Order: sequence, then structure tokens, then C-alpha cells
Amino acid sequence: MKLLTYKNINLAYSETGKGTAIVLLHGFLENSSMWDFFVAEYSKKYRVITIDLLGHGETECLGYVHTMEEMADAVYAVLHELRIRKAIFMGHSMGGYVALAFAELYPDMMKGIVLQNSTSRADSDERKVNRDRAIKAVKLNAEAFVRMSIANLFDEELRERLADDIEHLREQAVKTPLQGIVAALEGMKIRKDREVILHFAPYPILLVLGKHDQSLIYTEHADQVDGTDVKLVTYPYGHMSHIENRKELLKETLEFFKKC
Repeated sequence: MKLLTYKNINLAYSETGKGTAIVLLHGFLENSSMWDFFVAEYSKKYRVITIDLLGHGETECLGYVHTMEEMADAVYAVLHELRIRKAIFMGHSMGGYVALAFAELYPDMMKGIVLQNSTSRADSDERKVNRDRAIKAVKLNAEAFVRMSIANLFDEELRERLADDIEHLREQAVKTPLQGIVAALEGMKIRKDREVILHFAPYPILLVLGKHDQSLIYTEHADQVDGTDVKLVTYPYGHMSHIENRKELLKETLEFFKKC
């Protein structure tokens, strides 16, 4: 990872390959390492950028609330440093929220978006309550919160088979500082609804959802593509399609990139 000084903090990113820029944005409690398999594949044909979002990985905290707009501005700083004028964005969960915030702030830089296990919709009132509960839980025992949260992201059927992947994710997630965890939860809780982007974006959008995702209930989010040109891809498992359906997602996204 390279480090960029941004607003007096270290902002970590990586750059691999040549060609059209693909920007990969990780989810909550994750970091750029979640994309290792995809970086190796995408970089055969594309210029792949990964970024540790605020308070995650090797990127330091900027404050006590990291809004999706602030995270998007940090992404812009990296792309400006690399002199990238247009890119395709792929965001997992929280990374998708950041990609949409970036699309709103910097529309001329967009070539396409993959929302992987993510949504354009704001948190429901119930979801906001759950965020507040999570904040209380993490302040009481951050490691216990992280370990429990990671397992719940996977489909129950796959947890035994993917035990090594789950443990690796836990090892990465527990490195996330308390401030970074809370700041991200606060930022996700207050994020804007950006469903309008799905309706009017002049570039292709792909939405990937898991049928048994416990974080983003399928029936509450699948209909956001109704009346749009957004392609919806549904996988049979949980919130971690990049692991649970790795080969299928790779094939689907490589086909999508060609259309951007």
C-alpha cells in the first residue's frame, strides 16, 4: 500500500495494472485486502485502484463521524493524485454507499458502478436503531462485536465450509480501531437516499444481491431497480458474494466492465 497525506492523516491505496481504471471500495470492518483475488484477475486487463476508507486498514481516522461524502472526497484525493479522470467503481456494502456519494459529488468521473451487496437506499428507522445498538455494543467490547458481526455476514449453510475465510476476515476486522468502527456506523446511519442515481445515471450500473443476506434483506432492496436500466444479479447466499460466489461474481463483473 502507498500512503498519501490527506488532511493531516495517512490515506492508504494501491495501484496495479494498466488500462481503464477500476476503483474497488471495501465494506465496513474490511480493508483493501478483501479484493486480493479480484485485483489479481482484473489487473490483467485494467488499472485497478484499491483504497482503505477512513478509519479502516492503514488509513487513519479523520473524525468521530465519517460521512459517505467525506469518504468519497478521500477517494477523489487518491484519484487526483493518480491523475485518473474517469473510472468504473465497485463497492461492497459500505463501499457501495461511498461509490454512490462519489457519483453524486463527481458525476463526470463515472464510467459505471457495481453495487455489490449494497443499496442506494438510506437506512430505515429500524436500521438506524440497530446502528445505535451496534455503537453501544462496540463501545462495550469491540472485539466481541467484530467477531460476531463477521460470521453473521455469511449464509449459515456455508459457514463451516468457509471457516478459514471467516477467520481471516476476523483477523483483519479486529485491527479496525474503535474510533473507525463507530465513525463508520455513524456515517452510514445518516447517509442520504441516492436511489435517483439508479434512475437517471447515464452510465451502466450493476446491482448484486444475496437471497439470504441478513444485512440487506433481499425483498427490501431488490425492487429498487424497478423502472431502471440497472441489471440485478441475485446469488443464493449471504452478504459476502465476493467469497460465497467468487467465480460467478468475477465472470459477471468482467462482462459488465466491457459495457462501461
